[in-house]
Amino acid sequence: MSRKVLITGATGDTGRAAVRESLGLGLEVRAMVRRHDTRSEALAALGAEIVIGDLLEIDSIVAAMAGVDAAYFVWPVQPGLITAVVNFAQAAKDAGVGTIVNLSQRSADRTSTSNSCRDSYIAEQVFNWSGVPVIHLRPTYFLEWLLYPWQLPYLQKGILRMPVGKGRHSPIAADDQGRAIAVLLKSPEGHIGTTIPLSGPVEMDHEQMAAELSEALGRKIIFQDLPIDEYTASLTEMGVPAYIVQHLGGAMLDYQHGHMAGADDNVEKLTGRRSMTVGEFARLHADTLNGK
Repeated sequence: MSRKVLITGATGDTGRAAVRESLGLGLEVRAMVRRHDTRSEALAALGAEIVIGDLLEIDSIVAAMAGVDAAYFVWPVQPGLITAVVNFAQAAKDAGVGTIVNLSQRSADRTSTSNSCRDSYIAEQVFNWSGVPVIHLRPTYFLEWLLYPWQLPYLQKGILRMPVGKGRHSPIAADDQGRAIAVLLKSPEGHIGTTIPLSGPVEMDHEQMAAELSEALGRKIIFQDLPIDEYTASLTEMGVPAYIVQHLGGAMLDYQHGHMAGADDNVEKLTGRRSMTVGEFARLHADTLNGK
């Protein structure tokens, strides 16, 4: 009998990748989405079973977990994380799910000024208290942030704009996270109860990141540092949701103080293939980053 897994946030960045990679490993995948649309149709075409559910509605989670061996939990940067985690943990206990893979964040911290970072820390503790077998993943900043609407227009003009000072990190692509998630859903043995950092292969500051982007895209990209309050004010003017703006204000302060520093090879250890570099990601998305 094949192993059945539930993947939430299945139309999101990591969810899509986890669905694809889990199917590739021979898992039976149930993909939980909020609605039927072209994105869920694409997952169904890959071979996933589509279920409609809401992490803030526990009965829909219990139904989605029926017969599941392992489940992936992810929540966007928005209010409601703690409620979603409580619901998910209780549903997993009710359904007898053997493993939860929880996508947290590298900057999860009880003392952060970011509401999202603090909630991510508390969410980890809630899963731990619940007694469900859990693996926490703490990825650093996603490379996909380069494509987000508050960053992309500047990059297309040759500016990498972030209030990070000399802070360092090793960004990671969602596709690489998806590979790690799939492996852990299939074979969680030896990882239950652990917290696994996930990053790209090279730690760098944003000056170095701009240089690598320049080489990959064939045009000059410069790094523009700026005060955090000026940056968050500009995000508000662009229509970025207030919760995300508040998070980024606190997270950028954490970044400046080294909370995102370091690199690891955990993706390679788990999957046998290293995570992609900044340059490799940029070449993969060159048309978008170059505004074509």
